[in-house]
Amino acid sequence: MKFIAFSIQCTLLLFPVQGFSAYKRSSGNVASTKLFSAAPSDTADQSYVDPTSADLDKCKSDLLTYCQSPAAQSNYVLEKIAAVERLGEQNGIGQGSSYSGLLAGEWELVYAPEDITRSSPFFWAFRKAFPDSSDQIFGITDSIPDPLKVVGPAYQSIDIDVSGNGSLISRVKVATLGGVATSIMTTRATLSTDDLETVVVRVDTTKPEESTILKKLGPLGDTLSKSSPAFPSGEALERVKPGSSTIPMLTTFCDGTLRISCYNSKRDKKFVWKRTSFKGSAEI
Repeated sequence: MKFIAFSIQCTLLLFPVQGFSAYKRSSGNVASTKLFSAAPSDTADQSYVDPTSADLDKCKSDLLTYCQSPAAQSNYVLEKIAAVERLGEQNGIGQGSSYSGLLAGEWELVYAPEDITRSSPFFWAFRKAFPDSSDQIFGITDSIPDPLKVVGPAYQSIDIDVSGNGSLISRVKVATLGGVATSIMTTRATLSTDDLETVVVRVDTTKPEESTILKKLGPLGDTLSKSSPAFPSGEALERVKPGSSTIPMLTTFCDGTLRISCYNSKRDKKFVWKRTSFKGSAEI
């Protein structure tokens, strides 16, 4: 019961709202047959041009621009995502994210298919633990309008070594009461590689950090914030349903600037991230 109460409190703080053959008949009465050489022809149709990395860069730019539009619609975003994925595969760019070394870094969310807080793996693990009631709980907080709560921006910090093991830190800014109270809801998780495009995310802890309410208390608030332990959300989820603290994160495209990922192989729920830095070069 304590865990369910904690989960509801978290969601109340976190949730807002918000992819020929054409045959020419001969003229005349006598049928004719043309024989074609296997050698390249100087007169071959030159209208088709293989897609290039420049085409991919344009698609990426279009996707990022559209995602940041307030009027962005999910069906159009999925179409633009599919174009980036297709061109990436054709050019051999952004593939094999689990081993490419490009998954590691600091990332800022630019598009979420539903609520911004769903970018955190905690909520997908929560759904796995409570498949029948999670959407009802989420719906309560989704209905709270601005300015009573504002969520965002959201960031992820990923660190992964050559063996495919690492960590993920999810940070989502949450403001309530018209911005009077803000905090960074932080979930820490452990990563392990599953295949070329998938890593397994194991949720470890969840904690509201950088609370403005505590900061107003001065040194005492800093002490309380640092000494307050993180909630062992992964362990609590495991008690509810064994295995629920681990979820797969599929990354269909990841290069030096852009990442497209989804949880639990929900390909219609893809999140778009832009890189803010490579791992170790800067902080969020």
